[in-house]
Order: sequence, then C-alpha cells, then structure tokens
Amino acid sequence: MTAVGEARPAAEVPVVKTSAAKYAALWTVLAVVGASTIAPSVASLWKMWTTDALKSVGMAIPVVSLVLVLRAWKGIGWRAEGTWWGFALLLAAAAGSWVQGQGNLVIVLSPQVSRVVPPPSLVFLLYGLAIALCAGGRRLLTAAMFPLLLLVMTNPVPQSFNLWIDLPLQRISADVARSLAIHLGQHLTPDSLRLMFTPEFGMFIAPGCDGMRGAVTMGLIALVAGYVYRFRWGATAAITLGAVLLGYVFNLLRLCLLVFYYLIALHLPWLQNKAEQGDYVIGAALFLLGTILLLTAIQKLRDRRPNDIAVRTLPEDASEQRFSMQRKVLLAAVTVAALLGCFWIPQAIAIVHPRAMLVEAQPFPEHLGSYTRQRVWNESITETGTVIYVWAEYARAGGGDPIEIGVSPVADWHNPLVCHSVRGETPVWQGQIAATTGGAEVEFISGFYNDGVTQFVEASTMCSRGGCGEHMSGASHLGLVYSLPRFHLLRGAIDSGSTRVLLRTETTNMALTADAAREELMDTLRGFLQNVKLDELTQGLNR
Repeated sequence: MTAVGEARPAAEVPVVKTSAAKYAALWTVLAVVGASTIAPSVASLWKMWTTDALKSVGMAIPVVSLVLVLRAWKGIGWRAEGTWWGFALLLAAAAGSWVQGQGNLVIVLSPQVSRVVPPPSLVFLLYGLAIALCAGGRRLLTAAMFPLLLLVMTNPVPQSFNLWIDLPLQRISADVARSLAIHLGQHLTPDSLRLMFTPEFGMFIAPGCDGMRGAVTMGLIALVAGYVYRFRWGATAAITLGAVLLGYVFNLLRLCLLVFYYLIALHLPWLQNKAEQGDYVIGAALFLLGTILLLTAIQKLRDRRPNDIAVRTLPEDASEQRFSMQRKVLLAAVTVAALLGCFWIPQAIAIVHPRAMLVEAQPFPEHLGSYTRQRVWNESITETGTVIYVWAEYARAGGGDPIEIGVSPVADWHNPLVCHSVRGETPVWQGQIAATTGGAEVEFISGFYNDGVTQFVEASTMCSRGGCGEHMSGASHLGLVYSLPRFHLLRGAIDSGSTRVLLRTETTNMALTADAAREELMDTLRGFLQNVKLDELTQGLNR
C-alpha cells in the first residue's frame, strides 16, 4: 500500500509518453500542412509525376519517407529536441521554392546540358531536413538520415539520365525485339524503333518501353528493404543492383513475348485490336513475378541476419520531454509559416493547370508604330493541347524583315536559349541586349543562329507585375540564365507568375556576313520594340 501523501514518481512516466506521442502526431500533421511553404516546388513535382509515367513512382517517395522517419523517431523514444536551425533551413527551402516559382534561374553546363536551379527535389529535401530538426532535433536528424535523403528520389529519373541511359536502352530493347522477329522469319520495316508485321499492324518501341520504370521501382523497393531490415551496405548495394537488372531483363522478356503475341495475332485477326491490352497483361504478370522473386531474395537475406537487432528505445527523461517555452515558440513559428504558405497554393495550382488560350483572345493590336499585324496563331503541345505561346507576325507596309512576337500564357515557359542548346543548336552569337520598349528599358537575352538557309535572331525576356527583364552571365559553355524575382510578389496572387515574351526576326540573305546580319536584325528588333508596351501585352493575355 501507499501511504497518504507519499509521492508516486512512477505515475509521471505514462504522462510523459502520452505527451511525446501527441507531440509527434502534431508535428506529423504540421509536416503535411507545412508543405504549403514550398507550394511551387510541390506543384512542379506533382505535374512531373502526373504527366511523365517514367517518373510517376516518385509520388510514393514522400509517403515512404514520412513513415520511415516516424519509425526512426519512435526508435529514439519520440525525443523532442527541436532546434531553431531547423526553422532557418525551412526559410531557406521556402526561399528556394519562391525563386523557382517567381523567377527563372538556369545553369548552362554545355550546349546540351542545363539545370534549373534550385531543382524541386532539392527543395523538398531541404524541407524534410528542416521539419526533422524542428521536431526532433539533431538526434532525429541522425536517426532518420536515410529516409530524409530518400526525398532526393522524388525525381527518380533526372533529365540527364534520360539522355544518356534511357534513350540508348530504348534502342537496345528495340534491337533485341527486332532481332527476335527477324530470326522468326518476319520482314520488318527499316525504322529501327518500329516493328511493323503488316503495313498497319505493329508496335513502336517508345522511350517508355526500355524497362526504366520497372527497374527504378524494383531498385527503390530493394533500397528501402535493405534499410528496414538493416542489411549491410554490400548486401543492400547488391540486392538493389540486382533488382534494377531484374527490371531490365523482365522488360526484354516482355518485348520478346509481345513479338510472339503479334505473330499469333497475324493468324488470329480478332487479337489485333487487343494488342495494347495484351501488352498490359503481359507486363503486369511479369512485374508481379519479378516482385515475388525480389521479395523472396529479401526474405532469405533477412533470415540469414542474426535475430538480435531490435529497435532500441531510449529511456524517457521527463525534464527533456516536458514542453519548454522555446519548443512551443518554435512550433508556433512553423505553424505560422505553414499558414502563410497557404497563400501560395492558388498560384501553385495555376502552374499545374495552365490556362488554355484561344486565337480570338490574342493580345496583339492591329498596328504597332509603322508595323501592321499580318497573322496570329497558337503554338500548342500536341499531347495535351495546352497553348504555350500566342504568336503574331508584324511587317512594315514598305517591306523589310518581318518580326514574330510570342507571349506565353504558361507560367515560366522554357528559356529559348536553353531549348536550342538541348536540341544541339549552338548559336553563332549569344548575349545580353537592352532595348527601349514603350518608354522603359528592358533587358533581353538573345541568340543569333545560322541554319544554312536563314539567319535569324531570337530575343526573350520575362515579365511580371513588377516589370520585365532577363539576364545571362558566363560563356557559351558555362553560365547562368536568370530573371530577377520580384519581392513584392510574395503576396502570392494567382496572376503574379512570370510571363515569357519571345521575339524572332530572320533574313534569307545568306550573302551577308554573320556580323552584318546580326547587326541588321538587332536594329530591326530595337526599332520594333520602341512601339511595344510589354506590360500591356502580358496583362492582356492573363486577364
């Protein structure tokens, strides 16, 4: 029995545990809601996941990471040792996301390689590190380092990986399927990526047919399993590499089985209009088989591990777990940041779902000084029908080189100089030009090109409610292309995103030297821009 008035120290421990669990649950909710602070980056990732099947597996990474972080946090006894360094990192992540959403910064490494800065996956990683430091402090950061670093895989297949690995594998897959079909006596068309068994019946080995999606998924399963079951680094690397190779091998097997399907369908015509469904069935069955083999290998490796590893729970310390004033203020600061970030959500949604534009809604006047509008048209993405540029062509009544001007209704559409570089089109000259437009001087980045038939100049700039301007620094093989974000746009209005304006003029007089043609075309552009009010054009398009 316990004497009257005797202290009961043991009764305090359950209270502390309950408080710690509630604290962890509160931070879990706040981590999800607080993603609003990096809304532009989340929107960019969501658009990538839902439009690129190859990268769609990245959608599962934040959920897996959150579950593993909570698992690691429980393993250290829900220690609540938040630090203000986490809040500083949160502000850095929010600033990086804001630059990505409101400005334009591209590092050009070579004519074929460029990188948008900061990449959304890096912003997401910084956000994860920030929340871990705010919630659990250094101990949680150390315990959950792997699941936090896993956030880099929100973009599981970077663009350079597509260029140097994905496309070559596509051709290898096509060669394997083609060789099998020829070996079986089929006469195919010369196109190395098309296997046409009849003039109207065949298949196309598209970039998604190289097994990359399945290989990435298998590799991520193996990587997470190696962490959860605490395999040694060597075993984790081996099973991850084996899982990736398994994905490729089973994809080649899928293509070979499709060849047999098409051969059978030649004799059973009713199967020909079901080839796509047949591909799904074959691919799903093989992926299921591959997953079973992978999980079997993981199970065997786990059984070989000594059964003496368990999650270690540190003893509770009431003095450390008690909510201090500093911890409450930190929690309140992150909550306020999350609520302020909600103002970015409408703009982020506008980025994911850009407004479509009709030709009838074009913003270009009939006359601009001595120039008369000749025609207008839309430039669209074929797959989605999204209008990416509204164009108009102007020309002088007395003749001269015509000028095309385009305004993009899609926020932060690709920088033209970088787009040319990606296609391997190297400019003869590129640099910065300043032109007076409607009384205001605006900075443009420009490039001069010669394709052997025409010589042309392109100049582009970014406009927002704060004005227009875009800048370039560095040499042609290493430099920066950027537009300055507007600080007053932190209010996050839906129409506050940047709008790209692109101008193009050309000459077919190939007798002119490159320098003479460039100077002539530049003078034409500057003369035309004196009559153009860019703010009216961009505002008219986004009303």
